[in-house]
Amino acid sequence: MTDQQVRTGAAGERAASAATSHIDARPHHAAPTFEVAGSRFTAGIYDAFLALGERRGMRATRRGLIGGARGRVLEIGAGTGLNLSHYPDEIDELVLAEPSAPMADRLEARRAKLGRRAHIVAAPAEALPFDDGSFDTVVSTLVLCTVRDPDAALAEVRRVLRPGGRLLFCEHVRSDTPRLSRWQDRLADAWAAVADGCRCNRETLETISSHMRVTTVDRLIWRGMPRLVHPVIVGEAVV
Repeated sequence: MTDQQVRTGAAGERAASAATSHIDARPHHAAPTFEVAGSRFTAGIYDAFLALGERRGMRATRRGLIGGARGRVLEIGAGTGLNLSHYPDEIDELVLAEPSAPMADRLEARRAKLGRRAHIVAAPAEALPFDDGSFDTVVSTLVLCTVRDPDAALAEVRRVLRPGGRLLFCEHVRSDTPRLSRWQDRLADAWAAVADGCRCNRETLETISSHMRVTTVDRLIWRGMPRLVHPVIVGEAVV
């Protein structure tokens, strides 16, 4: 289960509430089309499904990671907004990209409840409608396990980051231990079927490293969640 559900179909900018504003699509580029997966049922149970994991450490992990966001910030796969309360007040601007309409509805409700100024945009990580070099920080938490094409998503992240810009990431990954990694491989399709496309056996750190320079990484256990998604990497990569 992740903070973003994407497959293939049409994606465009979502109308935000009065406290938000629209973000223009990057000029002279027709964005590819994506079908956005993620039912109202999935959006409805998402926070409850993650609740024990949040209480047993993920909330604190989010807080520590996102506290490092600076400047103009983009969060990909923002989901229901579990990161919203952790952004520093000092950031210049917050843009939240979420392609699933049911997720985005809950994201907007949480944004309004918190009184947080943010722009909400309906866009998948693989086709971000922003100019090159337009963000100082990109945040990705529990997203890259579910995007249809992680390489395309990270190429887009690199493109929209300014030189020296940072990706702050927290992702569950393929285990380093042979026994658990074998089980992740065996059950990958079954897990994806029940977890809205989430892939439990992706080698996400290697994918991130192929697009930008990883400067810090910690390995954690996602306590309170099924063992298939226990291995987590948390860190920072720089363009």
